[in-house]
Amino acid sequence: MKRADVVIVGAGQAGLALSHCIGRIGIEHAVLERGRIGERWRSESWRTLRLLTPNWLNALPGSPYEGGDPDGFLDKQAFVASLEAYAGRWQAPVECGVEVFSSRRTGDGFVLETSAGAWSAKAVVVATGHCDRPSIPFATRGGPLGIHASQYRSPGELPPGGVLVVGASSSGVQIADELARTGRRVTLSVGKHTRLPRLWRGKDIFFWLCRMGFMAQPLEALANPESARRQPSLQLAGRPDKADVDLATLQALGVELAGRVRGIADREIVFADDLAPQIAAAEAKQARLLAEIDRFAGDARPGRREPVAVPSAWPQRLSLTDGSIRTIIWATGYARSFGWLEPLALGADGELAHQGGVTSVPGLYALGFRFLRKRDSNFIGGVGADAQAIAAEISRYLDRDGRQAA
Repeated sequence: MKRADVVIVGAGQAGLALSHCIGRIGIEHAVLERGRIGERWRSESWRTLRLLTPNWLNALPGSPYEGGDPDGFLDKQAFVASLEAYAGRWQAPVECGVEVFSSRRTGDGFVLETSAGAWSAKAVVVATGHCDRPSIPFATRGGPLGIHASQYRSPGELPPGGVLVVGASSSGVQIADELARTGRRVTLSVGKHTRLPRLWRGKDIFFWLCRMGFMAQPLEALANPESARRQPSLQLAGRPDKADVDLATLQALGVELAGRVRGIADREIVFADDLAPQIAAAEAKQARLLAEIDRFAGDARPGRREPVAVPSAWPQRLSLTDGSIRTIIWATGYARSFGWLEPLALGADGELAHQGGVTSVPGLYALGFRFLRKRDSNFIGGVGADAQAIAAEISRYLDRDGRQAA
């Protein structure tokens, strides 16, 4: 049986950031990764994906951004290369190709069963990320090809013909944009979404969100933390030209908007009649936030952004058999799968239960999840502060554990 004081499960940005933080204070550990470093970035995203956040915002602990393009957006290949370089620079003890099947608390620590044999540890950190198990709300059998957004690679790898994209957050609008630009007929099913401009008052939107303290807002400062966790990701794209990608730009490309998918019946996709209120809610939320930025900037002349035009009519149903839709791409988010952890670690909803990344199971921690400790906890540039906090928690725990053993 292999041993480590701490086992970190996952070698994405969260696991590597924590490895750096606990390595710097001399805690012996191992990082177990079922694939390769940054595996989800490599194999669960489309080919042209770029980060949504500008380069200056993506620093990890001990590695501030020092490049010549702070306002640019890395493509996924360059970002994976940066993760590998980061792991190499700090000699992170990563073991790739090791899948963890179970982790159970024992009398004096944990036993982990893995594809490479058993491990024992005094503490375990779940750094598997917020995007774990693709969520597809409705099954389509015998009709168009149905895939999750994590399986989409490029327009040329889809069957010819029309595409229905379900979900209008960051992945959905970017995929719809790419498809429409290749001449595909695209229908976008729009549910709850958050519209913001890429640039506002000449600065990237994240400049304002960070400067105003919005991104670092702690969980306890939010009126409704659970509602905040369910907020959709921002309708943004990391394009080199810094252009917006949202419902308005998609309409200009000929993308047809529809309401939220309500179900599948009689070989048809059925949409809710809610497109107009969904657009109105997003417009109102955007207006409030941009007004806050204007007040913060101290400019008496408020900025203005053209609203999304609500179509005079939109589809209520689409046939799955007439050939008009050949592919459905479900950009409907993810769920987490924690069956490999002991039930005591989970809440009634099956999610990992924690307070700021500290669970009720002694020695078990979480990192890299949405709103773990603050609004940017699952952002690349936000995970570092959380990693430092969890490293301190682990250090105190191991110190207490050592004193008790003595």
